[in-house]
This record gives sequence, structure tokens and C-alpha cells, in this order.
Amino acid sequence: MSTRKDIVKSQFDQMDMDVISSQESVGEPPRKKTRLDDDYLNYSKWDAETVAEKLKQNGLDEAAERFRENGITGDTLIQLKDKDFEKLEVTDLNQIVKLRKFIRTVKTPPFHFLGQKVFNDPIHGHIELHPLCVKILDTPEFQRLRFIKQLGTCYFVYPGAAHNRFEHSLGVCHLAGQLLRAIRQRQPELDITDVDVLCVEIAGLCHDLGHGPFSHLFDGAFIPIVSPGSSWKHEDTSIKMFRYLVRKNQLDAAFEKYDLTAADITFIEEMMAGPKHYCEDIWALKGRTEDKSFLYEIVANKRNGIDVDKWDYFARDCLMLGIRNNFDYTRFIHFARVLEVNGAYQICTRDKDSETLYDMFHIRQTLHRIAYSHKTSNIIQKMVTDAFVKANDHIKFVGEKGVWKKMSEAIDDMKAFSQMTDHVFNLILNSTDPNLKESRDILTNVLKRKLYKCVGQTQAKGEHMKKEEDKQQMIKEMRKLMDNDEYEYSPLNSLSDHGIVFLFVDLDHGMNEKNPIENTMFYCKDRPNEAFHIRREQESNFLPVLFKEQAIRVYSKADDKRSQNMVREAFVRWCGQHKYPTPKGGHVNSSLTRVKAGNRNTQQPNEAEQQQYQHRRSTRNIKQEPDL
Repeated sequence: MSTRKDIVKSQFDQMDMDVISSQESVGEPPRKKTRLDDDYLNYSKWDAETVAEKLKQNGLDEAAERFRENGITGDTLIQLKDKDFEKLEVTDLNQIVKLRKFIRTVKTPPFHFLGQKVFNDPIHGHIELHPLCVKILDTPEFQRLRFIKQLGTCYFVYPGAAHNRFEHSLGVCHLAGQLLRAIRQRQPELDITDVDVLCVEIAGLCHDLGHGPFSHLFDGAFIPIVSPGSSWKHEDTSIKMFRYLVRKNQLDAAFEKYDLTAADITFIEEMMAGPKHYCEDIWALKGRTEDKSFLYEIVANKRNGIDVDKWDYFARDCLMLGIRNNFDYTRFIHFARVLEVNGAYQICTRDKDSETLYDMFHIRQTLHRIAYSHKTSNIIQKMVTDAFVKANDHIKFVGEKGVWKKMSEAIDDMKAFSQMTDHVFNLILNSTDPNLKESRDILTNVLKRKLYKCVGQTQAKGEHMKKEEDKQQMIKEMRKLMDNDEYEYSPLNSLSDHGIVFLFVDLDHGMNEKNPIENTMFYCKDRPNEAFHIRREQESNFLPVLFKEQAIRVYSKADDKRSQNMVREAFVRWCGQHKYPTPKGGHVNSSLTRVKAGNRNTQQPNEAEQQQYQHRRSTRNIKQEPDL
């Protein structure tokens, strides 16, 4: 049975025979066969002298002299076309034929297949990963992403949303390489090297290493509660986890093998963080010089939000959720060009595709509105977050120095953090620790579908949008709008925050109130090297003019209809007082229906409820009402 090594050797032998055959066909004596070695993987290091020497070794003496005179290096060599040979005064047909084969061999050396892997992805089809990406992939720290849901608690609402951060990361890696290779082929003058492509692919592969249990639940809901004032984001831990992964799995030698230096690793980390460098007058990034600033727009584009990360999760999430995706990222890749704009190099696209980009951001807003911020998914996220917060002091993981770390502390200890996945849910659910009883009860209610009930929603925009710190005041105002007698007999009276939960859902196009297209540059067919803006007033009037709004939702913790109606009616009145749109199904003039003593036909209090009511009244020194 032939081994992979034998197959690769036969490929080399066949290439050598092709060269010999071409020599014999033009009457030259056969030249001794030469074998490509690992040095051919490092053509980006070749200077003009090395290129000339390699050409001579392959019988290309005339081309060697011309290339040396013109200072052709390895990175330039692989981008040469037939028209360039004429400019370099290489006109001999035999030399051109052999030169074509030599360049083709150097560009796609068979040694690359020794470590490559092919994955059959439901979105992108068969994708190939570079051997270094495969080494990163085959580490426990990266495999951890298999056990973190891409859409967090959406899985409790959409049964198809079972995909994980693992497959998303593979897709982003693939698209990052695909976009950059397309630009390199279209614009060889940009001097995009194989190392640049590899760095961008690694950044796409590793950009989500820092996600905690249930993805954005951890960094967007859990951490702000247990660490108030913290500015921590999952991108911070992605960089720490990347460094930990390389160190723990001893991948330094693998990085060196493929010519990645300390500057390249810095470049990878800068791309993962999504640098906000576009408004700076002085180039502050260290991974690449300013003439390659466009590389920072591929994985996490802070200029306008058009990046391969979104392209993958739009396509992947829409497929799994059963939502139609109208954005075709392959068209953007086909028309992408890098142009200089005020001294900076940006990725631009054709002017006729501006409305297509509006569709892209509309899909983002649609996914948030229908799925990511679904009213049931959001309240499940709230309940799971509450359970995690109550369990934070009692669930711990061993850190790097043997010190036990709470979930909130694990973000600074990568050994502890690498143990945290969605399994924390089951860890709490199956625990017998009495300290975790409250958390257990909450998660049990989630599984039994005993959820807080959404009783109303209104919209806000501009200065009327609310912040987290406004919630307690809103709950107090809501309580004042409830009938006191009704409230006394309601289960709301015994629940925290009067049994009221407010959730604020911000819906935008990725840049708050700003239109992201205003930060996007375009070119036209007649002037492909000139970049220009397309203003909103130049577009169709059917496109959006408002780019951010907020949904204000109110939930009742009590599960009885009477309490839910009390919260609903109070919310309708609250919206009227504060000039917010009336919730759907509500009425501006709605008022509470007071149940008078002796005529409580809807829900008569039982003996235990009556004793509890009388006890509360007596402890407050309030005169007793007649017995019911």
C-alpha cells in the first residue's frame, strides 16, 4: 500500500520528468533531476541572488540574469505573468515554458499536503486548512469550542440552533484566506505574502477562543453583574487563550517552521482584538506597517463592520434557524479591491453593490430581532444568568498554579477558563450542594418551561432609549401604578423587584446610530483606482433612515394570570405617562379592575393565603379588615 510520503515523492518525480521532457523536446541534453525540498516552502525569504541561483539550478540561466538585474525576489517571482516576462526581456520560448512550470511548482509545492486537512462544511463545502491551522485545531483549548453553543440560549427556542463556536471558527478561517487570496491575485502590487495569508487565517480561526459558557451570555450578561464596572470583553481572553494554547502545546517550533516571527504573532493578536485604529493620526499598530492596513479589515472590521466573521455567521445561523439569507458574500469577494484613501489602504467594492450591503446589515438586524433577541430566548438567558450569578461563589475550577478560581475569576486564568463550557449548566443542575439550590431551581424551571412571562413591549429611539441603571426606577414607577389591594393578594408581593423584570434590546446595524455604509468606500467600473463615498441621499428612499432602536420588554415573574394582567396594565399606563408607544394589544386608557372586598370572584384566597395576609397587615400595624 502506498504511503502519503510515496505519493508526494511520485508527484515530485513526475514534475522532474516534465522538466526533462520539455528540455528533450527542444533538443537539449537531459539535465540532472533536482528535487524540491523544504527551502521551496520559504520562497518569501528569497532575495534576488537566491532567486537567480534557484533559476540556474533549473536550467533557466537567461532568466536568472534578467531577474537578478531587475531585483526580482521570491514574493515577486510567484506573481509574474507572461506579460511580465516580456518586460524583463525573457523572450526565448523554451525559457518561458520552463519558467512557467518553475513558478507553478514554487507556488503550490506538494509538501503542503503533508499536513493539510480537508473539512466538509455545510456552508462552504470542502475547505482546506493550512498545516499550522491544523496543529492549532488539534489542541484541547481549541476543541473546547465544540461544547459552546454559537447562539447560546437560542437553542431553547430554535431546535436547529445546535451549532457551536467550533464550526463557525473553521468557516471564518476559510473565508479570511479566500478573500485575501482573491485580492492578492487581482492586485499583485500590494505585495501580499503567504505569511500574510496564513496570519489572517489563524486570526480567523482563533478569534472566538475567549468565549465563555453560552457565548455572549457570559460576556454580555454574566460578567457585568458579577464584576460591575469591568470593561472585559471576550476578545481580551481570546488573545490570552491563544498565547496559552501556543505555550502549553509547544507550538513555537511550528510557527517558526512556517516563518512566523514575533511580529507576525503580534499581528495575529491585533486582528483578533479588532483594533480601533482608524481615527488615529499616527499608526500605532506593530504587526504590520500602514501600507497593509487593509489586512485589519478582514476578520474584525471596526471601520464599517463588513468582515468575514459576519459572513460566516449570517450564512450559518440563517441555515440552522430556517431564515432566508439574501446576502451573497462571494460577490463581495469577486469585486473587492484595495485602494488608498487619505493615506490609508481600505478594502472597497463596486458602487452598484451599495444596496446589497444594506441587505447585509438588514439580515443582521433581522437575525437579532427574530432569533438572537427573541422574547423567550432573552428571558431564558436572563434566568440562566441569574442561576450562574447565584452559583458563582460555589462553582470553581483549578487554575494554573493550583488555585481554585470562581467563574468570574477564570477570565484571568487560562487553565481555569479552558475548563468552562456549556456543561456548567448541567454541573449546577445535577449538583447536590445545598448552596446551589436556588440556581438548581431556576434551571429546573427553564427545563420545565416555567419561564417569566413577557406581558408587553414598546419601542424607543434617540434620547428615549433606556440604560441598565434605569431599571430600578422603572420598577418603582410600575409598582406605584398597581392597585395596592390587588398587590397585597398577588404573588408579586413576595417576589424580588415586585415580580417585575425589564429587558432592553438594542437593535442596530452594528455601529449604534451610525450608518455603516458611510464608512465604506466604493469604486466604479470606469475608474477602478479611485475611491469615493456614496451618501444616504444618493440611495433609494426605501432603504433605512434610522439605524438604531430599542425594544423595552417587561416580564412578570408570577405565573398566575391575575398577576400578569396587573403588570401588563401597569406597563400600558407607564407607557402613556412617559409618552412611549402603546404596547401591542394594550389600550391607552386601560385601568386596573379593582376587586372589592366580599366580591373577589376571580380568585378567592385560601386559608393559608388569608393567614399570611392577616400576618402582614398586623406586623405593619394596620387596622384589620373584616374577615373575608
